[in-house]
Amino acid sequence: MGNVSAFCSCKNMDCPLHPTKHDKGCAPCISKNLRLKEIPNCFFDLLPGAESRSGDSFEDFAKQVFSSRPEQG
Repeated sequence: MGNVSAFCSCKNMDCPLHPTKHDKGCAPCISKNLRLKEIPNCFFDLLPGAESRSGDSFEDFAKQVFSSRPEQG
């Protein structure tokens, strides 16, 4: 559709909320994620190994962030 968010990096093209499926940009996705207390797919896409995550919760995102950090020490 015409109003795709210029910065949208979501790779989940099958999602009915993806900006290519309507003309409301990222708003429907963000609204759904806020309501369910989840993190949008596009945030997970920035992290290595995110495709094998167990869910989309804040906790799942935090675990993914910490597991992708380089070992310190």
